[in-house]
Amino acid sequence: MILADFIVFNDNGLYCHYGDFYLDPKLPVNKAVISHAHGDHAVGGNTNVYCTAATAAFMALRNGKTAAKEFHLKEFNDSFLIGDVLITLISAGHILGSAQVLMEFKGVKYLYTGDYKVQPDDTCEPIEWVKADVLITESTFAHPGTQHPGAVEEIKKLNNIKTNILLGAYALGKSQRLINLINTWCPQKKILVHHKIMPVNLIYEKFGFHLGQYQMYGRKLMKQQNEYVYIVPPFTFDSYFKATGVKRLFASGWKNLQTNAQDTLFISDHVDWNDILNCVKFVEPTQIWTLHGDGAHLKRYFEGSIEVKLLK
Repeated sequence: MILADFIVFNDNGLYCHYGDFYLDPKLPVNKAVISHAHGDHAVGGNTNVYCTAATAAFMALRNGKTAAKEFHLKEFNDSFLIGDVLITLISAGHILGSAQVLMEFKGVKYLYTGDYKVQPDDTCEPIEWVKADVLITESTFAHPGTQHPGAVEEIKKLNNIKTNILLGAYALGKSQRLINLINTWCPQKKILVHHKIMPVNLIYEKFGFHLGQYQMYGRKLMKQQNEYVYIVPPFTFDSYFKATGVKRLFASGWKNLQTNAQDTLFISDHVDWNDILNCVKFVEPTQIWTLHGDGAHLKRYFEGSIEVKLLK
């Protein structure tokens, strides 16, 4: 029997009292299962953190000694118990080390996706599909009107821009994917990266994901018009709003982050509407629980066939 209260939100985040642990808590807790290392999923200060080795490395980079008192490193598809709940980390395809969390309790399987992606990406492990009774899915882009184009199709747009480019991207995950895509599909471009991105790149290289050619940003280099692509995190991108001699682009699935209608770069690391529907086909859940967005469209779409519950 599916337990309606198997996971619930409280002041600290998403809690499973049957195993006494949290999924991607918002505040430090005793036992946290972390799906991936983005800041909105991986706070520092937890006592015990269960995650992949790559996620632990990124958390240690960002939080130092306060990342966790103890990391319990888990391989994909190796099961372990927390309390009476059997947990297995399944590749989510979102960024390096990202995991879905399969939880089994009293014969029922609950699959928490975290953030996940089905588009091909050479800079992280591909998504893996498993069957579950309950699919607990992010719904960031769960709207029928949201369908993201392929990343290759989008990155090739850079070939038509002959000036230097200031390219905004999140430092973890998106930047590394862009470096790889540009090297593969825009080989004449010369990639410069912000100093905040370099340590993240080194962790990717350490885990065997080679990104291709890039170098640290130098002010003198960008004064030349030599088809440079300077990849910067959001705070730097926003501070360079008056930059001249460059084309400003921001790589994102969000329309409001595109800088102009003529030069868009819709490259998302999240599932869109069709991706979620395909996920449901693979997982074959009898219930869908949504979070991290608006699940109302999914509730209407599956009305009469699959029960959809909006967690938050």
